[in-house]
Amino acid sequence: MASMEGKHGACSPFIPRRNSLRQTSAEIVNEARQFLRVQSTQRPLTPRDGHRQLFGRSSVRADGKNRPPSTFSLHAQNFDAPDSRPGSGTRLSPLDHKPKFPVPYDADDPISTFPKPPADPLEVQRGRAGARARLLRAGSLTALSPVEHTDSKKCIKKTPFRFSGKLQQSVECETAANHLLEKAKPLPGSSEGSVDLLCDLCDSLHGTLAEADMLGRRCKRRSGILRTLFRLIDLNSAQLNLHIAKLCLALCVSGNNLLNICKLIFQISRSESNDSLFRNNSIIDSLLGVLSNEDVSSSGETLLYCVGTLKFLSGNNAILRLLLDKNCIGVAQKLIQRVRTVEDTHFTIAGHMLVQLTATLRNLADHPDSRPLFVSFSVLPELCLVLRHHSKDQDICTNISRIYSKLSSYSECRLALAQTPGCYQLFLELLSKHHKKQDLVVRFLFTLGNLTAKIDESRQQLFQCERCMDTLLHLYNSYQRRVTSPHTSSRKDAPSPSKPPVTEQEADDVLVKLVRVLANMCIHQAVGPALATNTSCIRLLMETLELRSVQESEELLVNVAATINNLSFYQDQSSAVTQSQLTIAKLMLKLVLSSSMDAMLEATRVYGNLSQSKDVRDFIMQNKVHQFVVTLLDSKSTEMCFSACGVLTNLALDPPSRASLSLEGTSAKLVDCLRDFGPGDWQLAGQVCQALWNMIGGGSENLLDPEERESLLEVLSTYLEEALKWIENEDMRDFHRACWELEFLPVAQKLKRALQAPDMTA
Repeated sequence: MASMEGKHGACSPFIPRRNSLRQTSAEIVNEARQFLRVQSTQRPLTPRDGHRQLFGRSSVRADGKNRPPSTFSLHAQNFDAPDSRPGSGTRLSPLDHKPKFPVPYDADDPISTFPKPPADPLEVQRGRAGARARLLRAGSLTALSPVEHTDSKKCIKKTPFRFSGKLQQSVECETAANHLLEKAKPLPGSSEGSVDLLCDLCDSLHGTLAEADMLGRRCKRRSGILRTLFRLIDLNSAQLNLHIAKLCLALCVSGNNLLNICKLIFQISRSESNDSLFRNNSIIDSLLGVLSNEDVSSSGETLLYCVGTLKFLSGNNAILRLLLDKNCIGVAQKLIQRVRTVEDTHFTIAGHMLVQLTATLRNLADHPDSRPLFVSFSVLPELCLVLRHHSKDQDICTNISRIYSKLSSYSECRLALAQTPGCYQLFLELLSKHHKKQDLVVRFLFTLGNLTAKIDESRQQLFQCERCMDTLLHLYNSYQRRVTSPHTSSRKDAPSPSKPPVTEQEADDVLVKLVRVLANMCIHQAVGPALATNTSCIRLLMETLELRSVQESEELLVNVAATINNLSFYQDQSSAVTQSQLTIAKLMLKLVLSSSMDAMLEATRVYGNLSQSKDVRDFIMQNKVHQFVVTLLDSKSTEMCFSACGVLTNLALDPPSRASLSLEGTSAKLVDCLRDFGPGDWQLAGQVCQALWNMIGGGSENLLDPEERESLLEVLSTYLEEALKWIENEDMRDFHRACWELEFLPVAQKLKRALQAPDMTA
């Protein structure tokens, strides 16, 4: 018989301690199943503000006196008298010279003074010169036929005589302008028919001016057209006002008029019922043009209402797709850069604009096609710069936290954020500065959890940040709900910081995200051992287990158990987990005895690690926990069976425990588990064989009845034969070969040899 020391080496514990010189089999094949597991959780939902306002009800600006209004009245009288070209700022003295026109000049009808071509003899003979002049002279729309009313462009093209080139285009522009001007004298009623006609006239004039290259300030009748458009605003038709706004922007209104037009568009966009008007109108292109071209320092309020409009519209899924196609993300990124250049001199309006911009980007982030655009335009690093300059602005910080929590769930965005210099330190500083603002805290924690879940370097980079653990544990302490425990009021080691004004559910949500960060961080080989020695951290985790019930805080307790499981991987005398392992084992009982399968699974995993200790194994046997673990072998879950096998492997190290386990029918259940799950899970098969090897005392005890032994031999022979075929196959991947060689073959072969030994068959 081998010595006890040799036997103990053969029956190694469930999870061997990490050795820096020799890599364990579990580390070699950790691509398939990691004993240290990252934790997942649900992303915090972004609340939908049913009221379309510049600043929602939760905004710190909601009651501010200096914020721009969301509600206002706009009428023709609010607009300035338009000018054909921008003023120079210098008053010029009038000239005494009075020019003499070669023909009589009519200021109200300049088209009548256009040069006329030589008379056509045939036309003269037919007496049609007067008719041609009447066609060219703008007349009242009331004299037009019904067909001409419905399509002003067709009216223009029915002119029998056409000038050539630019002159003809000028004539058409004058005619289209006159149609609109005459229709507006006097102001028509707001009936559906008149509104539709005015919309058509606006479109016709817009198209004609564009074709003649007379948009902007190049149209001679620009002032008259704008005055008429401003008057038509008083009809208070959203449909017409959008057409008016588009034409005004095309005519390059500026100053107060530009501001009022953008406020008019903003006013229309406040009603969701008007969203369809924006889908059928190119006004979005005009708005993006304003955002791209207007000066931030002189037109800040104008840009604010433009972005506010896009914020409202981006909440509509159909328009959201349209905004992406029109490069809204690229325009927003450029605008953010320009806003940052004027922050020192225009900090307040810059902050207002950034609130709207970040809210718009958050809406755009909802569409899957936006993710590569956020990366290609470097929006995520740009937002970090915004956070640095506006770290005290809760509205901006909350909006950006919503963007990050959404996009960090996706690999390309997560990598772009992880590569942003200083982002971890920045997030920690914001968590500390705004520790009472739950919606911001929970989102930055969720983002950190996403970064540390998939990127190993992120775990160490976060942990090495200045005051990382101080910040996280201060948050943990602040959001820990101690009022539910009658024993905490007298504790001297439980500080009472000012609590954030949150509900119980909101407090738990913060802790779920925070504990997830801890669980993910300690996966790193350098972080795990250091975190395991942090007594404050372990004490808070244990306190949560004590204070909460599975019924009220299931996700939180599951995450806490998973974190303790990860930390228990690093067991030495300095580990706070090792020092408190019996207390932790007792706290795990409430999870084991709960109705939650997730809680039972995590508790079993913790017992799998802690049961390396003789004291913990004795606790498990004394409290009949082993009976519960044996029943888990009947579970249809491979993960549950794997975790149960780990605990049983360690329990079977002690001879008295082996006898008790045999009375529970453990060996027969292990054989069934091997037969049922072995072909599909090589690692589970290896763990079952290790548990069986320990159950027979490393080959020194015959605790199997003949039927169990024969059944096990049959299964082992079949699996080993199949495994050897796989290994001899040259096409098999090295990874699979490593799995079978390191996890299954050695223990299965020695188990088979032990079962075939004479003293076992006797």
